[in-house]
Amino acid sequence: GAVVEAVPAASLPAMPGPADVMVAMPPAVPAEPQRALVRVQARALDTLINEAGEVGATRARLDSELEAMRAYLGELNDNVARLRGQLREIEIQAESQMASRIADAQHKQEFDPLEFDRFTRFQELTRMMAESVNDVATVEQNLQRGFDRAAGDLAAQARLTRGLQRGLMQARMVQFDALAERLYRVARQAAAETGKEVRLLIKGGTVEIDRSVLDRMAGPIEHLIRNAVVHGIEAAAPRRAAGKAATGALTLEVQQEGNEVVLHFVDDGGGLDLARIRARAVERRLLAPDDDASEARLTELIFAPGFSTADAVSELAGRGVGMDVVRAETVALGGRITLESKPGQGTTFTVHLPLTTAITQVLVISLGARRYAVPSGMIDQVQQLRAPALLDAYNQGRLTVAGAEVPFFYFGALLEEGNAIAAGRKYSPVVLVRSGAERVAVHVDDVVGNREVVVKHIGPHLARLEGIAGATTLGDGEIVLIYNPVVLAQRFVRERGQPAPQTPAQPAVQAQMGAVAELASDGTTEPVRGLAVPPTVMVVDDSLTVRKATQRLLGRAGYQVVLARDGVDALKQLQDVMPDAMLVDIEMPHMDGFDLTRNVRSDARTAHMPLVMITSRTADKHRRYAEEIGVNVYLGKPYNEDELLGTLHRLLGERAAGTAGSVAQMLGDAPAG
Repeated sequence: GAVVEAVPAASLPAMPGPADVMVAMPPAVPAEPQRALVRVQARALDTLINEAGEVGATRARLDSELEAMRAYLGELNDNVARLRGQLREIEIQAESQMASRIADAQHKQEFDPLEFDRFTRFQELTRMMAESVNDVATVEQNLQRGFDRAAGDLAAQARLTRGLQRGLMQARMVQFDALAERLYRVARQAAAETGKEVRLLIKGGTVEIDRSVLDRMAGPIEHLIRNAVVHGIEAAAPRRAAGKAATGALTLEVQQEGNEVVLHFVDDGGGLDLARIRARAVERRLLAPDDDASEARLTELIFAPGFSTADAVSELAGRGVGMDVVRAETVALGGRITLESKPGQGTTFTVHLPLTTAITQVLVISLGARRYAVPSGMIDQVQQLRAPALLDAYNQGRLTVAGAEVPFFYFGALLEEGNAIAAGRKYSPVVLVRSGAERVAVHVDDVVGNREVVVKHIGPHLARLEGIAGATTLGDGEIVLIYNPVVLAQRFVRERGQPAPQTPAQPAVQAQMGAVAELASDGTTEPVRGLAVPPTVMVVDDSLTVRKATQRLLGRAGYQVVLARDGVDALKQLQDVMPDAMLVDIEMPHMDGFDLTRNVRSDARTAHMPLVMITSRTADKHRRYAEEIGVNVYLGKPYNEDELLGTLHRLLGERAAGTAGSVAQMLGDAPAG
């Protein structure tokens, strides 16, 4: 009695076994009617793809080194310009001294002006220094031209590498129709055993997908078909009574969207029986009898391990192994699965899969000095939150996105990292991550950007840890773990519990140590209690050596350091970062330290910020003028390191490094200044 109509989208020749891949080669003779084929081990092809990925990683490393060289050339160009200006001042001084000597000589009538030796050794040195500066400028220009040529060659090599990777990946791709006959057979068997009439239609079977992805998803796709036949499609008589065709329709549509393959699996059955799901969930103690679970929550229960609504165990249903395995395999491949059900009309499963698991797109984020990655397919959006909204999200434990509340976490808390992050930013990045129907909002220190990376095997030990989806190597050689933040959040809630919602007026003492405590510089928003923040110091100096040396000193002392090369750069960065103190030099191009101080003191946001001036101009008139315009402390170069650290400690008080990490001291403290 069972009737199955298999409607293939295209017919294909027999495919090789799972261990081999067919690779098409160009014909040796143009007139040959048959194209030559060579059988290649899939393992060998994987090795070639990994090697091509390593070439790309090496190119990315060279790219980062060239970017560093570009910064060094910029510093060299600024230094040459500054040196040329200083030399011009020396020449003017020398000329004025020479004119003075000539006037004195004429007055004394010791020499005739025609026989007076106008050029002394001082003038000769200035001329030679000018020639040396010009020579250095010429070398800098030659370096810049060489750098531009190298950057162009590297860009061309990047295009060739991407073409090589695409070619190798294409050799590993097979059409989805390679699985068609197997799926038709599963549908026929399931229909025959249940006595139902089913028609399976596969659309878009010519879409290509990685052979390894297709092999791993074959079992889950088969289970979706069996599940639809057993639980979704009704028997012929009930279907006629409901005004439907006697033959149930199953449609599997395959589409390629960017770097993903999307499977839409639709049946026209009766939809999910939510009442039966609720009863079985109460029976298995997944729900309390009085729990008023929403429709979305009941729908998610079908993915619970061991969950089944079948009354009897058979080859097709009732074994409690099914949809949880489908989701687990999908997530393991870096994909996601969602479903939508309409009572009496049917159910739609949507499966998002990566085109390939060898090369993938990730979003690189940072936490302190370390970088981590999240699969780009899981990213819903990245938001930049102002300080009050961020503080409210921490206090509430939730973030409102498009009218829906999403659980909110600090990424460092999910990884059990205790490092604090920089305070005082105008905007803070929050990444919204989705896995299936689950969504979480994760606050990170910084968003580095998207990268195309080669996924590395992490081994059996790391594979057992929850939340780790893989690992990769960035261009600079740093090993970065690829995480699933949704799984990390689920583990965090399971082990520590969700923070209780509090109003902003009564901040919650949360377990998320190391996040933001005080971001609002206006003092109108109460800080989140129990969260440590490192003090931030901005160093403004045109000397690269001074900036780096001061950064190392303050970094060792526990400060977060922001660098600016002159007053204009400092004012630009003050739009996004609000430091606790500033260290300022006087003599700088574009805007000197005095002008910068006047601008800082005239801004209401920074009017009371501690400001330390460190300069080689130690004359009393400079010191007095600095005090008049609002400089707190005036130090001469070279400064004493202990004196500088002691000065910062005195100016910042409890916000200074070494004291800001104490929870007791952080409770209710307002930002310094």
